Amino acid sequence: MTTVLIADDQPMQRFGFRMLLESQDDMTVVGEAGNGLEALSLVQRHRPDVALMDIRMPLLDGIEATRRIVKAGARTRVLIVTTFDLDRYAYDGLRAGASGFLIKDALPEELLSGIRAVAGGDAVVAPSLTRRLLDAYVQHLPTVPGGPATLDARITSLTEREREILTVIGQGWSNTEIAERLHLAESTVKTHVTRILAKTGSRDRVQAVILAYDTHLVTPA
Repeated sequence: MTTVLIADDQPMQRFGFRMLLESQDDMTVVGEAGNGLEALSLVQRHRPDVALMDIRMPLLDGIEATRRIVKAGARTRVLIVTTFDLDRYAYDGLRAGASGFLIKDALPEELLSGIRAVAGGDAVVAPSLTRRLLDAYVQHLPTVPGGPATLDARITSLTEREREILTVIGQGWSNTEIAERLHLAESTVKTHVTRILAKTGSRDRVQAVILAYDTHLVTPA
């Protein structure tokens, strides 16, 4: 059973989310928060698998609430669900440690599959934002000459194959694409990805992509 916290300042939106989630046999809502501070308190109390997090909320916004949840080492993974299809929100949310970012006009099945994916340790980004997000992200990267990837302890702990796979993860390849192009079994790819996340301290695939850019394993085209 996947436990979910709903954080949104609009009561009708929370009600709609609750009705959808509780129609599923594998999900249950453990609490509702109308602001970011309440969300933090409920995360500490209930330790949900996933927090559905709005961005614009009183007292504490969803970005800062996400940052504090992650910094506290909570097991809860954050899926930001917002009305605002703005790149800076996606960028800031994922940098804060969110495992996904969806727009509220997503289809119900997209939201449900997103929750399941995030609960399972995967990452979710609205398809309309993926390319623009990467384009926006690389504009924030410092231009550092040389090969900083070889100096980063998170990268030096990887085997040559793991570094290769992290590089193509950063380029947006799926597990299926990695398996086909590198002539590996998909189960082997999944094992490598799991080890990469563990060795680099990445919470999920999104954070691994950010690491690949931060360490210049992947560079802007």
